[in-house]
Amino acid sequence: MKNIIILLSLFMFFSCEDVIDIEVPSSESKLIIDAIFEVYHNQTPITANTVVRLRESTDYYDEEIPVITNPATVLLKDLTNDVDIIFEDNNSDGNFVPVNPFIPIENVDYELNVFYNEDLYQSQSKLVTTSEFSDVYQGNNTLFTGEEVEVNVSFIDDINIENYYLFDFSNNLFVPIEDRFFNGSTYNFSFFYQQDEIELPTDVIIKMSGVTKEYLTYFNVLISQSGQQAGGPFETIPSSLLGNIINTTNNENFPLGYFHISETDTYNLSLIELD
Repeated sequence: MKNIIILLSLFMFFSCEDVIDIEVPSSESKLIIDAIFEVYHNQTPITANTVVRLRESTDYYDEEIPVITNPATVLLKDLTNDVDIIFEDNNSDGNFVPVNPFIPIENVDYELNVFYNEDLYQSQSKLVTTSEFSDVYQGNNTLFTGEEVEVNVSFIDDINIENYYLFDFSNNLFVPIEDRFFNGSTYNFSFFYQQDEIELPTDVIIKMSGVTKEYLTYFNVLISQSGQQAGGPFETIPSSLLGNIINTTNNENFPLGYFHISETDTYNLSLIELD
């Protein structure tokens, strides 16, 4: 079949002189709200990534995701303590950060409010806790080509909570895990970088984030449809994939993206060439 396609392509190339414009269906632009917060609880002092990224979806085959074209307002409400947290886009790049330092805490309900083009977008979330790494190290096993790079990971799962984890191995490589079969136990697994995914020697930051079951389901669908790519999965969200953010002004003009707050454990690992 592959040979037939190549031959047909060559025939068409040498037989046609006219340029044919193929009309690609255009889609209505949607607001993309990427509000995935990470609280790094193993750092001293505790820090957090609390950036709200606003983008606009593009037509099929567009390579770049444009930033928002009109002014927007981002406000986070601490519903438990009745506190407003104001965000600003200091660099006019669609990345909104808190005006004052802000670290999400446990047992607090947060409400995200985004005002854009006369529409109000809202969502609620609270911090999802995680376990800590027991050990992370470079292994010497390979898979099929003999060129893969192994990383061994182990951690102890909390028996009192139904846990869902999202592991980030840098370079937009993710592994989702749920504790259905190892609840309350020590769990270890190996992750393998393919030869074209990493160049040794190098340093990587490995993250383990606690997530909700709903977000894990959403992320699995997102990865399966958009792939793990250089720009990250949120750069090309399928227009049919709805997150947990709603347009309270006009429900037909729904947004794309997600609002989630994770407690995240990090591990810095140096990877080298092994003999």
